[in-house]
Amino acid sequence: MRRYILFMFALVFILSSCAPVHMSSAKLQKVGMLVPDTINDQVWGTKGYKGLLRVQAKFGVEVFYREGVDSKAAAQKAVEDFKRKGVNLIFGHGQEYGAYFDELAEQYPDIHFVFFNGEAKKKNVTSLNFEGHAMGFFGGMVAGHMTKTNKVGVIAAFEWQPEVDGFFEGASYEKKDVHVDVEYVQSWDDIDAALAILDRMIHDGVDVVYAAGDTFSVPVIEKVKEHGLYAIGYVTDQADLGERTVLTSTVQHVDELYELAVEKFIKGELTSGTTYVDFQDGVIEMGTFSPIVDEPFQQKIKKAVERYKQTGKLPNE
Repeated sequence: MRRYILFMFALVFILSSCAPVHMSSAKLQKVGMLVPDTINDQVWGTKGYKGLLRVQAKFGVEVFYREGVDSKAAAQKAVEDFKRKGVNLIFGHGQEYGAYFDELAEQYPDIHFVFFNGEAKKKNVTSLNFEGHAMGFFGGMVAGHMTKTNKVGVIAAFEWQPEVDGFFEGASYEKKDVHVDVEYVQSWDDIDAALAILDRMIHDGVDVVYAAGDTFSVPVIEKVKEHGLYAIGYVTDQADLGERTVLTSTVQHVDELYELAVEKFIKGELTSGTTYVDFQDGVIEMGTFSPIVDEPFQQKIKKAVERYKQTGKLPNE
């Protein structure tokens, strides 16, 4: 009997030592969201706001948001304001909040901070990362299949975006001799710079464009439509911008991820550190296909996505 008790004690010790470094155990009070630009960009910011509203509706808590929070000073001011209101879970809707929260976390130990697409370092900070490579790959396959000029383009915000390399690989997999033109705006929201890049791409014969940015995504697609060319949508299902223009979209359900994160917080399962989500988690998917994309190819993509969900392998693997 003594040996059994010692064994069970050792087992509990081992299992507890394998547990996450930190789990949020506080009762959910109120939820806040910081946005670097606007909730009205029809892409990333809008998705975050919808996520906040989902949280409000499902969990019956008060929610708050601040737009234009694009510096550490602005973030600290907003966090202090949220604290006075009783907020104890704050979402920073972007990668930039990783640096801000890293400095603010210890000042506000009773608040759990969540941001996206970065690396969390403090015990009360969580980073939720969308694995963008696969969605870019499938979007690239569609572009490679549909191009008539053998020239496709990516207008991205920053070099670190994994969907850019994925798009390049997917287009090249689908059509070996396709040329992929990749250019960076160095901003999520510089519409003028994105449209200037688009003009150069169109002049060079690009006929399918992937606008992987926030505020500039919709204006780029609208201009692509004016020229009778094709686009791949980004973050939201952008089929409503033109079913004969938007071939499909690479969709990230960040609104659903908000709900999932809050649910985990309530259960005490929102761990600190960095977490990755992908197609397998139900928060990334391909959007509506244009009727001009032939049905056999649509089925090919859908089967490839299902295989990826089951095996983690892309068609080129």
